Amino acid sequence: MTFEEIANDLVAGVREGRAKANLDTLYAPDAVSVEAADMGQGRETRGLDGIRAKHDWWEGAMDMLEATTEGPFLHGPDRFAVYYAIKARSRESGDVSEMQEVGLYTVADGKIVREEFFYTM
Repeated sequence: MTFEEIANDLVAGVREGRAKANLDTLYAPDAVSVEAADMGQGRETRGLDGIRAKHDWWEGAMDMLEATTEGPFLHGPDRFAVYYAIKARSRESGDVSEMQEVGLYTVADGKIVREEFFYTM
Protein backbone atom coordinates (compact mmCIF):
# COMPACT_ATOMS: atom_id res chain seq x y z
CA MET A 1 0.00 0.00 0.00
CA THR A 2 1.14 3.52 -0.69
CA PHE A 3 1.35 6.15 2.03
CA GLU A 4 -1.80 7.86 0.73
CA GLU A 5 -3.71 4.54 0.56
CA ILE A 6 -2.80 3.82 4.18
CA ALA A 7 -4.06 7.25 5.25
CA ASN A 8 -7.29 6.91 3.28
CA ASP A 9 -7.92 3.37 4.52
CA LEU A 10 -7.44 4.40 8.15
CA VAL A 11 -10.06 7.15 7.76
CA ALA A 12 -12.46 4.88 5.85
CA GLY A 13 -12.07 2.24 8.57
CA VAL A 14 -12.99 4.71 11.29
CA ARG A 15 -16.03 5.91 9.36
CA GLU A 16 -17.15 2.35 8.58
CA GLY A 17 -16.65 0.97 12.09
CA ARG A 18 -13.62 -1.17 11.31
CA ALA A 19 -10.94 0.85 13.09
CA LYS A 20 -9.93 -2.09 15.27
CA ALA A 21 -9.72 -4.44 12.27
CA ASN A 22 -7.39 -1.92 10.61
CA LEU A 23 -4.82 -2.56 13.32
CA ASP A 24 -3.96 -5.89 11.71
CA THR A 25 -3.54 -4.51 8.20
CA LEU A 26 -2.27 -0.95 8.63
CA TYR A 27 -0.12 -1.02 11.79
CA ALA A 28 3.39 -2.34 12.41
CA PRO A 29 3.55 -5.01 15.17
CA ASP A 30 5.68 -2.69 17.31
CA ALA A 31 3.64 0.48 16.68
CA VAL A 32 3.50 3.10 19.44
CA SER A 33 0.39 5.01 20.54
CA VAL A 34 0.77 8.21 22.59
CA GLU A 35 -2.06 10.01 24.38
CA ALA A 36 -1.99 13.70 25.33
CA ALA A 37 -2.69 12.83 28.97
CA ASP A 38 -2.32 9.84 31.26
CA MET A 39 -5.78 8.35 31.76
CA GLY A 40 -4.50 5.90 34.34
CA GLN A 41 -2.47 3.54 32.16
CA GLY A 42 0.40 5.82 31.15
CA ARG A 43 0.58 8.03 28.10
CA GLU A 44 2.50 5.63 25.84
CA THR A 45 1.41 2.19 24.66
CA ARG A 46 3.79 -0.06 22.69
CA GLY A 47 2.78 -2.90 20.38
CA LEU A 48 -0.44 -4.04 18.76
CA ASP A 49 -1.68 -5.96 21.81
CA GLY A 50 -1.53 -2.79 23.90
CA ILE A 51 -3.20 -0.69 21.20
CA ARG A 52 -5.94 -3.33 20.83
CA ALA A 53 -6.45 -3.17 24.61
CA LYS A 54 -7.00 0.60 24.33
CA HIS A 55 -9.69 0.00 21.70
CA ASP A 56 -11.29 -2.69 23.89
CA TRP A 57 -11.32 -0.35 26.88
CA TRP A 58 -12.98 2.45 24.88
CA GLU A 59 -15.62 0.13 23.41
CA GLY A 60 -16.39 -1.30 26.85
CA ALA A 61 -16.50 2.04 28.65
CA MET A 62 -18.26 4.32 26.17
CA ASP A 63 -21.33 4.40 23.96
CA MET A 64 -20.64 6.44 20.84
CA LEU A 65 -23.52 8.85 20.20
CA GLU A 66 -22.11 10.93 17.36
CA ALA A 67 -18.81 11.00 15.50
CA THR A 68 -17.25 13.05 12.74
CA THR A 69 -13.98 12.21 11.05
CA GLU A 70 -12.19 14.61 8.70
CA GLY A 71 -9.08 14.02 6.67
CA PRO A 72 -6.62 12.63 6.11
CA PHE A 73 -4.42 15.71 5.96
CA LEU A 74 -1.14 14.59 4.41
CA HIS A 75 2.23 15.97 5.52
CA GLY A 76 5.21 14.98 3.42
CA PRO A 77 5.90 11.37 2.57
CA ASP A 78 5.44 9.86 6.02
CA ARG A 79 2.89 11.66 8.24
CA PHE A 80 -0.79 12.47 8.15
CA ALA A 81 -3.35 13.91 10.54
CA VAL A 82 -7.02 13.13 11.13
CA TYR A 83 -9.55 15.31 12.95
CA TYR A 84 -12.13 13.60 15.15
CA ALA A 85 -15.16 15.09 16.90
CA ILE A 86 -16.90 12.69 19.27
CA LYS A 87 -19.96 12.72 21.49
CA ALA A 88 -20.03 9.72 23.81
CA ARG A 89 -21.77 8.47 26.96
CA SER A 90 -19.91 6.81 29.81
CA ARG A 91 -21.48 3.42 30.50
CA GLU A 92 -20.50 3.67 34.17
CA SER A 93 -21.79 7.15 35.00
CA GLY A 94 -24.16 7.94 32.14
CA ASP A 95 -22.39 11.27 31.65
CA VAL A 96 -22.27 12.55 28.08
CA SER A 97 -19.14 14.30 26.89
CA GLU A 98 -17.99 15.92 23.68
CA MET A 99 -14.40 15.76 22.58
CA GLN A 100 -12.30 17.05 19.73
CA GLU A 101 -9.09 15.27 18.87
CA VAL A 102 -6.36 15.29 16.25
CA GLY A 103 -4.50 12.09 15.52
CA LEU A 104 -1.05 12.40 13.98
CA TYR A 105 0.13 9.19 12.30
CA THR A 106 3.65 8.30 11.17
CA VAL A 107 4.20 5.70 8.43
CA ALA A 108 7.40 3.75 7.73
CA ASP A 109 7.97 0.73 5.49
CA GLY A 110 4.29 0.63 4.49
CA LYS A 111 2.85 0.52 8.04
CA ILE A 112 1.73 2.97 10.72
CA VAL A 113 4.50 2.98 13.31
CA ARG A 114 3.31 5.78 15.59
CA GLU A 115 0.07 7.54 16.44
CA GLU A 116 -0.13 10.61 18.67
CA PHE A 117 -3.35 12.16 19.92
CA PHE A 118 -3.90 15.83 20.73
CA TYR A 119 -7.17 16.84 22.36
CA THR A 120 -9.00 19.31 24.49
CA MET A 121 -9.13 18.43 28.16
